[in-house]
Amino acid sequence: MSDEIKLKWGSGGLCGRGCGRQDKQLNTYDYLADIPDNDEENDLVEVQFKNTRKGYYRNSNRIPLEKGDIVAVEASPGHDIGVVTLMGRLVPLQMKKANMRPDVEIKRIYRKAKPVDMEKYEAAKQREHETMIRSRQIANELNMNMKIGDVEYQGDGNKAIFYYIADERVDFRQLIKVLAEAFHVRIEMRQIGARQEAGRIGGIGPCGRELCCATWMTSFVSVATSAARFQDISLNPQKLAGQCAKLKCCLNYEVDSYVEALKRLPSKEIVLETKDGEFYFFKSDILKGMVTYSSDKHVAANLVELTARRAFEVINMNRRGEKPESLTEEGQVEEKRPVDLLEQENINRFDKAKKKKKKSKGGGGGGQQPSKQGQGAKPANQQAEAPKNDGNNAPKEGNGGKHKKRHHNHPNNSNPAQPK
Repeated sequence: MSDEIKLKWGSGGLCGRGCGRQDKQLNTYDYLADIPDNDEENDLVEVQFKNTRKGYYRNSNRIPLEKGDIVAVEASPGHDIGVVTLMGRLVPLQMKKANMRPDVEIKRIYRKAKPVDMEKYEAAKQREHETMIRSRQIANELNMNMKIGDVEYQGDGNKAIFYYIADERVDFRQLIKVLAEAFHVRIEMRQIGARQEAGRIGGIGPCGRELCCATWMTSFVSVATSAARFQDISLNPQKLAGQCAKLKCCLNYEVDSYVEALKRLPSKEIVLETKDGEFYFFKSDILKGMVTYSSDKHVAANLVELTARRAFEVINMNRRGEKPESLTEEGQVEEKRPVDLLEQENINRFDKAKKKKKKSKGGGGGGQQPSKQGQGAKPANQQAEAPKNDGNNAPKEGNGGKHKKRHHNHPNNSNPAQPK
């Protein structure tokens, strides 16, 4: 018997069943999907719904499922329609990542979605936009300080989830009563943040890529202004704020590297003393490990750039009561930086209009130069005379003579100018 494993979804190799449709941050890659008997490891299944909502259900009936199948799952009340995104050994890990308590009751999967279930689901989805507009009007009439961002109907249409944004605590008990009377469904209110709202809408960031909150981010960590200070970024609210009007999430991506690199630089409060005078901290290149000092505390004067190692050497010498001749080391050669070819050209050169050269006109009046002999302008009513073919004005050999010969012998020229 051969030990070769033949996969029914592939031709002797891995089939890629772990890849599913790209639903932005809802997408899950099942890297164990091609392992035999992975689906039979347990009966837990991950099912995704609209927005960022996911649920975990138990396939107690052992229905043969695959990633991407549309299933009807248990809900309260009724049932809901979702898409299978994960099965097998990775589901318990995802549940642990989602901080699900072990004592939570796990609901079950009823069946694969039937055409009747899909008709109810599509009819419920068509009501979502109209319901959202009407609910905003109701909230405005009740003077509620909130914004309803989206509405999601359950698969059977018996329940609706209203996603709202509010800066303060909102008492929406009266709103729920009015919404239940208007739409005749069970109402559930869920509060989301500004970052979740931006991820739901989507867009392009200043980096030219799609927003992180709309592609892969599922958990949002608070961003503080200290992250910008550690990276020496100008505290400009217009540049630091994202489309959600909050600080950009990407400020946290590299802040740990900057904090670690700052530990290898001297403090900004330390003043370096030399025999020439005192030098104050001016700026630093954190990742490069270079520090620039100025002889004046407030303005840039006599700037000296040195390495962090040299700065610590001078600090230790000052603590011993010694003052070096200068901040730079003896024999230190200034490093030549690469030249940027784009910096050599000024982009404003395209805005300058090209100066047109003034043509000299004939005549001696008005400060103009007199025209040369034989080059003055002829009167308009005077006809051009034929060139004289005397000894001083004979046609030269070459292209000029050939051209004139062809001109005289042209068949359409019945009366060519005869030389005198």
